[in-house]
Amino acid sequence: SLSQPVTPELLVSPSSQDGDLGSECPEDRGNWTGRLDFLLSCIGYCVGLGNVWRFPYRAYTNGGGAFLVPYFIMLSICGIPIFFMELSLGQFSSLGPLAVWKISPLFKGVGMGTILIVSLVAIYYNMIIAYVLFYLFASLTSDLPWQHCGNWWNTDLCLDHRVIKAGNTTFPINITNTVSPSEEYWSRYVLHIQGSSGIGDPGRIRWNLCLCLLLSWTIVYLCILKGVKSSGKVVYFTATFPYLILLMLLIRGVTLEGAWKGIQFYLTPQFDHLLSSKVWIEAALQIFYSLGVGFGGLLTFASYNTFHQNIYRDTFIVTLGNAITSILAGFAIFSVLGYMSQELGVPVNQVAKAGPGLAFVVYPQAMTMLPLSPFWSFLFFFMLLTLGLDSQFAFMETIVTAVTDEFPYYLRPKKASFSAVICIALFLMGLILTTEGGMYWLVLLDDYSAGFGLMVVVITTCLVVTRVYGMKRFCRDIHMMLGFKPGPYFRACWMVLSPATMMALLVYNIIKYQPSEYGSYHFPTWAEVLGILMGVLSCLMIPVGMVVAVLREEGTLWERVQQASRPAMAWGPAREENRSGVYVGSLAGSQSPRPLVVHMRKYGGITSYENAAIEVDRELEEDEEEESMM
Repeated sequence: SLSQPVTPELLVSPSSQDGDLGSECPEDRGNWTGRLDFLLSCIGYCVGLGNVWRFPYRAYTNGGGAFLVPYFIMLSICGIPIFFMELSLGQFSSLGPLAVWKISPLFKGVGMGTILIVSLVAIYYNMIIAYVLFYLFASLTSDLPWQHCGNWWNTDLCLDHRVIKAGNTTFPINITNTVSPSEEYWSRYVLHIQGSSGIGDPGRIRWNLCLCLLLSWTIVYLCILKGVKSSGKVVYFTATFPYLILLMLLIRGVTLEGAWKGIQFYLTPQFDHLLSSKVWIEAALQIFYSLGVGFGGLLTFASYNTFHQNIYRDTFIVTLGNAITSILAGFAIFSVLGYMSQELGVPVNQVAKAGPGLAFVVYPQAMTMLPLSPFWSFLFFFMLLTLGLDSQFAFMETIVTAVTDEFPYYLRPKKASFSAVICIALFLMGLILTTEGGMYWLVLLDDYSAGFGLMVVVITTCLVVTRVYGMKRFCRDIHMMLGFKPGPYFRACWMVLSPATMMALLVYNIIKYQPSEYGSYHFPTWAEVLGILMGVLSCLMIPVGMVVAVLREEGTLWERVQQASRPAMAWGPAREENRSGVYVGSLAGSQSPRPLVVHMRKYGGITSYENAAIEVDRELEEDEEEESMM
């Protein structure tokens, strides 16, 4: 082995600009392996826990069936267009949410803000999956542990509904200040929240929760181990299976007596609600969070597509599928709530809840009233697990892709170990959520991490693409990619409607700001300030990024700003054969004068996309002539 000369690796440094040294080609990024990988990943990412525990409750508090009107209007104004914009950016450049800002290096801070938000969300989202795992294991018994009072964690206030039923109300029982066994199981056994006096006093770590969190991180890591190659296969199960279970829960729910009462409650339209601004804002927020716009997940997934994948069609499949799922989930939830309200003899609005309260208190309690209750309980939590997991894959994939695309030479070959480092780091940060006061921290993270910071990120992205980069250019890029230009509806939304709607959301959020609370507990001022800082920090990334970008340029301040806001030299399609027109020869180490010729040599003949490329070139020439005549 000594006889062979060894080239020291230092000679082939990534910074050397010579094409011959082979340093120009970092390891390949990889693509999706199957046709459906991308579509199912997007569906799995968008359809998450919010569809089950936020949407039905939001619909019923905001005018029932009438809520669908603002919901679909908001979907078409700021859901679909921004979804399509994000997919286009990712697919066109084949870059993650940080590197994609070659489109305008001045605004790279937007990418940094995105990563910060996604990391915070990933920390607490996995804790929710850990709770789900906890309940999943607890359901593997013949008798559900939250069925009866009389366990060590129960208090004197605990009242079992079966006891009332059996007693058949011979003497009136005052139900108002009693607590259901499932509620005490959740707060006193699972969370052990009585061990903490508030957010500043987290108490001890609950070891069983800690192990569940470790398990959920392990599952996530094993699924994203090989990047989209592995997660793209897991979603075949995690994106489709919830639908099967949802269908079973739906059929079981609708056949219960009293189910109709709940569904009426959920769907009876109250059109007077449509006159209040709150309902429209709620609809927009629901669309915004449920499609996962601005988290970088869509951009990341699209960046692993081939250049000519029809994302236009996929946009409509995913966004409409997501809406239909939310509506179906509402039927499954409210039919069971209706049955429960009839069993307990209280109106539906007293049992209806949103968020963790629905998933971990109300629904499990309803399960105990059914025959075969452990089976239904297991199914319900298994559905929540598969719903949550594929959204978590997306968050992790986003973080890993963003950073590896920034440092492809060093990190791409070590992607698996880099993913492990990130998972371990986020697991350690999430340990505070497994303490007795962990729920307070979870509520704080949930309320502030992706609030107005996310809005600012999306508004900025929208404005940069349409104003700084230019609408004409962006449409031309899409034309190059899909073979047609976006119609007037998309252009109007991108230019005016979407940013305006989101500005309104942002202003509304700030004016109507309400401090966080959990049940009757109000957060102290320092916790609120901490929460607001989380939001502000992600926004602050934008000016920080600007300062860095300006310092890298030369000339007067204004020249620097102009220079930094123009697309970088390397901006454009990632593969040489997809570069036409403006993008020819701007790839590092590119020698070919005309990729189109290369393309014809490689594949023979001219396809419709080549036609599009030629048209784009012609347009460019016309543009240039117009400018020179001026």
